[in-house]
Amino acid sequence: MLFLTRSGFVLAGLALILGVTLVGGLRQGLLALLGIGFGAVLQGARFGFTTGWRNYIERRDPQGIWAQMLLLVLAAAFTLPLIADSGGELVGAVAPLTLSLVLGAFLFGAAMQLADGCGSGTLYKAGAGAPISFAVLPAFAIGSFFGASHQPAWIALGGLPAVDLNQTLGWPTALLLTVAGCAAVAWLVGRGARRHQQKNGVTPAKWAMRWWMGALLLAVLYLIHMVVAGQPWGIVYGIGLWGAKVFSALGWSPAGDAFWGVAPHAQRLAEPVLADVTSVTNFGLILGAMAASRWNHPAEFKAPAARTLWVGAAAGLVMGYSARMAFGCNVGAFLGGIASASLHGWVWFALAFAGSILGVRIRRRVNP
Repeated sequence: MLFLTRSGFVLAGLALILGVTLVGGLRQGLLALLGIGFGAVLQGARFGFTTGWRNYIERRDPQGIWAQMLLLVLAAAFTLPLIADSGGELVGAVAPLTLSLVLGAFLFGAAMQLADGCGSGTLYKAGAGAPISFAVLPAFAIGSFFGASHQPAWIALGGLPAVDLNQTLGWPTALLLTVAGCAAVAWLVGRGARRHQQKNGVTPAKWAMRWWMGALLLAVLYLIHMVVAGQPWGIVYGIGLWGAKVFSALGWSPAGDAFWGVAPHAQRLAEPVLADVTSVTNFGLILGAMAASRWNHPAEFKAPAARTLWVGAAAGLVMGYSARMAFGCNVGAFLGGIASASLHGWVWFALAFAGSILGVRIRRRVNP
C-alpha cells in the first residue's frame, strides 16, 4: 500500500474506521482510529522498544530507555486514578508472578532482538514495508496461537499471586512507587552511559527529540484507549486470534482447548475479527505506520538474506509463544503492567532486558 497517495491513505483510513464501525459499533471505530494514531506515532517517531534497549546494550545510549521511562510515568499518572475510581469499569494489566512469566519474558527479550522488533515494532515495521516483518508477523501469529493454547498448562507450573499495588496501596502510593522505580532505572542507565563515555572517550549521543515527543503522544493515546476500551493497550492477543482464526478455517476445532475453547476466547473466535478490541487497534496501527512512512518518504529497505528471513521467522515464532507465557509483550506486559502498578510488569522488564542482552550477542553472530 506504499504506492497510495497521501489522499489515498486518508481515504483508506476513513474506510477502515467506517467498516469497523459498521461491523463492531462506534467503540470499535474509535479504537481503529486510535490504532492509526499509535502506528503513526511509532513509525513517525521511530519509537522502538527493541531499538531503545539495543542502543543501550551496544553503545550505552540511554535516550530510548529514558523516553520509555517517561512514557511509563505519564501512562501511570494518567490512568491509575481512573482505574481506582472507576468502580471496576476500567481494569489494569495485572498478572500473577509465575514461572512462565520469568521464562517467557527472558525468551521474548532475546527473540525480539533477533526479529528486530517486539509486537508493536513488528506491526509498525510491516506497515512501513520492512521485508523481515513479513517473515516475523505470520510466525508470531502461529506462535501466539499455540502459546495461548498452552498458557493454562504453563500457569499451572506455579508461582506467586498477582501483586496489584493500585488496589492494595491506593493509587497515590502506587503512582509514587512507579515514578520512583522509573526514576531509578533512568538514573542507572544514565550512570552507565556516563561511565562508558568517560572510559572510552565517547561523545554523548545527540538529543533525540523524536523519542520524547513519541513518549508524550503515546501516553495520551494510551489514556484515550483506556477510556474507550476499558483496558490497557495490547498487541499480542489480537495477533494470536488471527492465527487461531486461520487454523479454524483450515479445520481445527477449539473444542476442548484449554484456552481457545473457553469463554471469553471461544466467543471472540466465533465473532468477526473486527469485533475484537486488540485486532482493530492492530489493523489501525499497521495503516497508521503505512501513512507515516509515506508522509516521511518510504524507507529504502535492502532485500534481506535468506538466512535473515529464516532467523526472523524463528524469532517470531518464539516471540509469539513466549509472549503468551509471559502475559504480553513490551506493550501489554511492560507498558501495561508497570503503568497499571502490577509487580509483574517490573519482573517482565528485568527478565526481558536480560534476555535482550543475550539476544544482541546472538544477533551479532547471525548478522555480522
